[in-house]
Amino acid sequence: MSRVIDEVEDILRSREYKMTPQREHVLCVLFDNKDKHLSAEDVYNLVKQRDPDVGLATVYRTLELFSNFDIIQSMDFGDGRKRYELTLENNDGHRHHHLICIKCGKIIEMNEDLLEDLEQRVTNYYDFTISNHELKIYGRCRDCVSKNEK
Repeated sequence: MSRVIDEVEDILRSREYKMTPQREHVLCVLFDNKDKHLSAEDVYNLVKQRDPDVGLATVYRTLELFSNFDIIQSMDFGDGRKRYELTLENNDGHRHHHLICIKCGKIIEMNEDLLEDLEQRVTNYYDFTISNHELKIYGRCRDCVSKNEK
């Protein structure tokens, strides 16, 4: 965790921002929950457990700042709420993909890059340099399918 804090501190300092205690709380919450897709409200509720004086507006501003500096990425899974996840741990230029259950809302991460062949074809055919892609697949998770079968 200290390596991540140092890395974010360097990013912020290079753009003339400081690592405030509030920003560090937000970063720690995102790091501690990197396997989840937290909304701003989720982050706020977890930050409040660390420091009750941190306000919701501060959390929103911090998430926006971190997003602008590619420290985190925001995603929309079709439910009208932005979700956030830390990107520093996986900064290879590609995002992972998500399976989204339309029944219960569960989000499953796929770490396989299924679109490499497609990217290559697009690059060759259209002479287009791809910097990133995102794939969301909607359906029903194993639990919801098995509940329906009973």
